[in-house]
Amino acid sequence: MAARLHRHASELPSLPLRLSASRIRLLGATNRPPSALRLRPKSCRPARVMAAAASATAEEGLKKGIAEFYDQSSGLWEDIWGDHMHHGFYDRGVTASIDDHRAAQIRMIEEALRFAGVSDDPSKKPKKVVDVGCGIGGSSRYLAKKYEAQCQGITLSPVQAQRAHNLAVVEGLADRVTFQVADALEQPFSDGQFSLVWSMESGEHMPDKKKFVGELARVAAPGATIIIVTWCHRDLLPSEDSLLPEELNLLNRICDAYYLPSWCSAADYIEIAQSLSLENIKTADWSENVAPFWPAVIRSALTWQGFTSLLQSGWKAIKGALAMPLMIEGYNKKLIKFAIITCHVELYLYMLTESKIQHECGQRRHHLLALVATAGGFYEHI
Repeated sequence: MAARLHRHASELPSLPLRLSASRIRLLGATNRPPSALRLRPKSCRPARVMAAAASATAEEGLKKGIAEFYDQSSGLWEDIWGDHMHHGFYDRGVTASIDDHRAAQIRMIEEALRFAGVSDDPSKKPKKVVDVGCGIGGSSRYLAKKYEAQCQGITLSPVQAQRAHNLAVVEGLADRVTFQVADALEQPFSDGQFSLVWSMESGEHMPDKKKFVGELARVAAPGATIIIVTWCHRDLLPSEDSLLPEELNLLNRICDAYYLPSWCSAADYIEIAQSLSLENIKTADWSENVAPFWPAVIRSALTWQGFTSLLQSGWKAIKGALAMPLMIEGYNKKLIKFAIITCHVELYLYMLTESKIQHECGQRRHHLLALVATAGGFYEHI
């Protein structure tokens, strides 16, 4: 008996596992037919596996298409429009000349910062910025210079990442601005790093909008500002379950040209942000403020420089250029909305989360100690 007790004492670290197995045997689980242990019929498993595999394949195909589209088109865009690969912000109802458009792109950045309430106060301005869907780094470099901040940009396009790095070197920002190829839905950053999380016209490429916003919130530091500027479809009416068939057809044609998944509305983004307990959530429709943009892009493509550069870029860039009138049609029909969504990650939310984790860890430790004590009493009576 003493030898038996000694053997059990020496195996104490593996006790919880052994007790679990013993408990299962005592409950008679090992004597049940295998089908009784399943939550769903066996026939469902192949279907679930096939559906998951199809979804993963589609997502990989989408990412590949996005990367190749921007690999081909970024140089063309930079030659004609410069290093900011996004809409410009214009006064409503004003006709802008081609010379106004680069200034309008800078204004878009400033208007987004103003709307979100990002402070220029040296004691409050963001120190670390992430640019999600950074293009060739126009916003990253601008924000790094404006706030004297460290900025990290991510993109799916290796061509964009390399060009962004080269421009940072030229501008003397290589020590403060870095770029890498990474997926916005699985960002290569630890939790709570950035005081400003910036996404300028990349959300429309995300197949899982909730995961996208969740990742933005995950990498945001306590008190951080999150800014999402993105293409959306119109909000649904209370009587509607979906967009009209002709509206879906138009959006699908745009998706095919620009490698976009399904669209969502600004209201959907608001709902997602609320579900993640983000605070100070605001949104605005800037569709009228970007109205001159796509006609200007088309005019630039019809210049000799634009036409010859487009022909040299590749089929994906050409297909994107041919779809530009569809964007104008979508805006004119009030189907496409150019939206900004901003929110904050509040400090108290992090404090509550940390407190909850500590509480749960304490509870688990308490249960484990109780289990060990119970086991010790059990062995004493063997």
